[in-house]
Amino acid sequence: MIDFTVRPEHERLRSRVAEFVREEIAPAESQMAPGTFDEEAIADLQDRARTLGLWTPQLPAEWGGLDIGPLGMALINEEIGASAIAPSVLNCAPPNEANLFLLLHAATAAQKERYLRPLADGKVRSCFAMTEKGGGSDPSGLTTTAIREADGWLLNGEKWFIGGARGAAFGIVVARTDSKLPVQRALTLFLVDTETPGWEVVREIPSLGTRLPGGSCEVQLQNCLVPHDAVLGTEGGAYVLVQERLGQARLSHCMRWIGVCQHALDLAAERALARETFGAPIAQHQAVQLMLADAAIDLYASRLMVLHAAWLLEQKRPHAREIASTKVFVSEALNRIVDRALQIHGSLGYSADLPLERYYRDARGARIYDGPSEVLRMAIAFQVLQAAARDKTTRRACMAAI
Repeated sequence: MIDFTVRPEHERLRSRVAEFVREEIAPAESQMAPGTFDEEAIADLQDRARTLGLWTPQLPAEWGGLDIGPLGMALINEEIGASAIAPSVLNCAPPNEANLFLLLHAATAAQKERYLRPLADGKVRSCFAMTEKGGGSDPSGLTTTAIREADGWLLNGEKWFIGGARGAAFGIVVARTDSKLPVQRALTLFLVDTETPGWEVVREIPSLGTRLPGGSCEVQLQNCLVPHDAVLGTEGGAYVLVQERLGQARLSHCMRWIGVCQHALDLAAERALARETFGAPIAQHQAVQLMLADAAIDLYASRLMVLHAAWLLEQKRPHAREIASTKVFVSEALNRIVDRALQIHGSLGYSADLPLERYYRDARGARIYDGPSEVLRMAIAFQVLQAAARDKTTRRACMAAI
């Protein structure tokens, strides 16, 4: 079972990251106009992160990282999650972070040097082009095709809501390479340089949440020819790789959301103690106390779920079920906690003077991207029923056997 003692080296690193965020990142972010990213300021902070030895903590040392593992990343992400720019400063921002893991796991030596090395060094950005309007969370609905030609693979299709696509140096594209096989063997990953003829970012899609570097975009691939060695992994092997990448991405999101939840609760408690109505601090009103208590309970459960899932990942134990459960619970707890914090602040929380209104907008997307709550619940329910039919109890599906 997970040891709840934080390793001394992880605690030292967490403390250093927290100080960097507090003393340097937060002041720089406060000078940026809402919804904008000062690329020059971020580049300066990235140089500072390298100097402080905080750059790309999730990668092995041979790729310029600190190799601290999932549990260490859970602690670091909690410190950087409440900031819109801190993940980029440390090279831990989506979609690059999950793409780094995917390349590390599946790329050839030549592909690693061409794509992983500059991404790990922070010299380029990337995107992951899977989602399509018609497919959504159903991979069997993907219609982008890749046809083998004498001189490479010809890609055609349209992708939707692709994070970071504008300005990305390359994309990892999911395409169907065999229309006759079941989806588990019909999809292949391709590394596509965005300067390749036929790759077009049609537009950035205006959306509810904070705009991140590169936006969320529509991408069109029209007779986009890539070489044979652009295949990432094996032909027909995308399904397993995508599921593993999504698991990593979901857990990383949850880690960052813990930081948002903690900051929102801190602000709510501070406001409850300082704000007076009807002759007393609102902290004395039972309705406010109940909101604070429910937020603390949600945060406690969320943090434990994240740490346990990270521990399973670090121990190389099965983790897909636990990460799915964690993503559902934490994304919904995030919405509840931020909503309560905003309510406690009243009009101040609704204003852009505090980060709560940004948290509120961003939180709504958490229940959709990288696996909607409803789809993940379907998968979890299948496992519950499978356990009940096999074992005559649902204990195994509820993490009783660890």
